[in-house]
Amino acid sequence: MPPVEVRPATPVEALAISRLLAEAIRDSYTGILEEPTVEHLVSTNCSLTRIKAEIGIPGGVPGWLGWLVAIDTEGTVVGVAAGGVPTAGEGEVYSLCASPALRGTGIGTALLTAVTERIREHDAKRQAVSLHSEQDPARGFFVRQGFTGSGTRLLRGL
Repeated sequence: MPPVEVRPATPVEALAISRLLAEAIRDSYTGILEEPTVEHLVSTNCSLTRIKAEIGIPGGVPGWLGWLVAIDTEGTVVGVAAGGVPTAGEGEVYSLCASPALRGTGIGTALLTAVTERIREHDAKRQAVSLHSEQDPARGFFVRQGFTGSGTRLLRGL
């Protein structure tokens, strides 16, 4: 794994988060989902205004635990994740991605570990993730991390 630091995001990283999410969504879903659906995911999930607001409220909204970033030794955002505990006892991974060029290098595992630690701190006993497609390229990653399920909803015990 390339050396990365995983930590809470700061407001100055909002643009890097937005760009990385958009790149990862397009890279992952082009050819799996119709183009308008991919662009809808980008516009919905990568809004700079939304990300800036969400960075400013970790823990301030029920169920939201904030954005995390993976930073390489040069200070570049190479991965992002967000999670929360929307229902008592059940955590949710809302977003998790690594730079497409660095997938398979351990960045996603480091981010998932950090999100899971935050979720456990809020007494969650299970963790869930919703995928955008049954053919989601992230399915294999989550299954290797112990998530199970059919369709687009995967769960694991903590």
